[in-house]
Amino acid sequence: MQKLKALLLNCSLKKSNETSNTDALLNEFVKIFDGNQVESEVLRVIDYNVAYGIAEDMGEGDEWPELFEKIKEADILVMGTPVWLGEKSSISKKVLERFNGSSTVKNEKGQPVFYNKVAGAVVTGNEDGAKNAAGDLIFGLSQIGYAIPPNPIAYWVGEAGPGPSYIEAGADNEFTQSNVQMAGHNLVHLARIFKQHPIPTEGNAS
Repeated sequence: MQKLKALLLNCSLKKSNETSNTDALLNEFVKIFDGNQVESEVLRVIDYNVAYGIAEDMGEGDEWPELFEKIKEADILVMGTPVWLGEKSSISKKVLERFNGSSTVKNEKGQPVFYNKVAGAVVTGNEDGAKNAAGDLIFGLSQIGYAIPPNPIAYWVGEAGPGPSYIEAGADNEFTQSNVQMAGHNLVHLARIFKQHPIPTEGNAS
């Protein structure tokens, strides 16, 4: 079978030279992908100049098209975000808007380009809001064509108020690690199914 590719988009507000709790949790998925011979890459969206808008290309200086090429090549997408004020990050919202602007792109069969691809979500923070943030990501990705496996979410949040974050206090959390295992393996399993049995074009091709 053709080797699968996974892309993990870290929508942290921190650039690559800063420690990211979201990155740490995303890398737990990388371990699962490595163990299943899935080629993976983790990118921080903030390292790219992604313009605001809902077009496929917003013009000079917009680096979304560069990211989008990697997105189109990936069979598995995992979006990761921190929680701020109980919500997903502003960067993850921008990414969803750009996904929406690219939703008219078709695959070779005339289906939305996100068909036969699977998606999941990762959330970290030290207060509540993880399920709300993950739900927004999963709903948005499903609306543009991604397939969502069972248990597609892994998250960790600490107690209310300032306190230790995932790297400091949550890396060994049994519940979080259990969800990483379920989400990671289910993403790989469903992506393999689509490689062998893609969605028929009836009713969804133009």
